[in-house]
Amino acid sequence: MEVPDRRLPDANFADLALPLFDQLFNFANWLTQDRHEAEDLVQETFAKGLRGFQSFQPGTNFRAWMFRILRNTFLTSRTGLKSTVPLEDDASETIPSSDLSPEDVLVEQANRDAVRQALNELSVAFREILLLCDVEEMSYEEIAQVLTIPPGTVMSRLHRARKALRTRLLEKSPGGVNAVR
Repeated sequence: MEVPDRRLPDANFADLALPLFDQLFNFANWLTQDRHEAEDLVQETFAKGLRGFQSFQPGTNFRAWMFRILRNTFLTSRTGLKSTVPLEDDASETIPSSDLSPEDVLVEQANRDAVRQALNELSVAFREILLLCDVEEMSYEEIAQVLTIPPGTVMSRLHRARKALRTRLLEKSPGGVNAVR
């Protein structure tokens, strides 16, 4: 759980923002479904964060502040935002070596692909809340700050998003996907 940033008076933007780069890029990549667009989105997020750094309130959560900038930048860049985004095949993805049999590796990859495809079919509102909670491991309070919604709404939206994801996974896989439990 991320604690609010208690930055020192001499902390600068780069000291606080650079450690968040990978997390912000991951979130941007999931939102945009395009690596180049995600790179542009993160670059714009850093530029906006740097320009507005003097308005950041010391003692508040810098990570949530940066994620909110990224999300708002993403949303304002879209007009007529579609609720689903097609998944691009990523041939560069590798499977880590392990002691699994080739069959086990194939099943794991199929499950990963099924989850990724089902996630991409969700609305942006559901996809982003799942990513913030389950991938970025943000607390409900942090998610509420990023999405500017009450914590109770975070919990109910997260419940509905998980239910929708589970339903999509079950629809796509007769007999169920091993990842759905």
